[in-house]
Amino acid sequence: MKTSTFARAVQAALIAAAIGGASSAALADMKDYKFELVDQSVQAGPDKVVTVRLVNTKTGKPVPDAVIFASRLDMAPDGMQEMATKVAPMPGTEPGTYRFKATFGMAGRWQLSLGAKVQGETGTVENKLVITAQK
Repeated sequence: MKTSTFARAVQAALIAAAIGGASSAALADMKDYKFELVDQSVQAGPDKVVTVRLVNTKTGKPVPDAVIFASRLDMAPDGMQEMATKVAPMPGTEPGTYRFKATFGMAGRWQLSLGAKVQGETGTVENKLVITAQK
């Protein structure tokens, strides 16, 4: 009786380990994703469009259909975090690209902070990208 109970417990533990290992192998690490700027600079002024690409760094492929839930644009790189502007999402032109419209009130370095969820993954992709606004 003890042997069969022990055997069932070992069998259950092995099944649980196999299931747990299979499910974690399917998920990528959130560090394997990053946003990249398509263009490093824009002209200062209203209604400028910034395009970013979300990439899987292991495969080098763009990641479509991510859900961008956080975006902020400010002048933190130049020590002016309080100098923030609204960011409006726009439709991307290619799979894996995400576009935003914003007003760059002055020339200088602006930081675009993004947070996104990748379909089928747990966790959040968070990046801060620096864009230079030129006169």
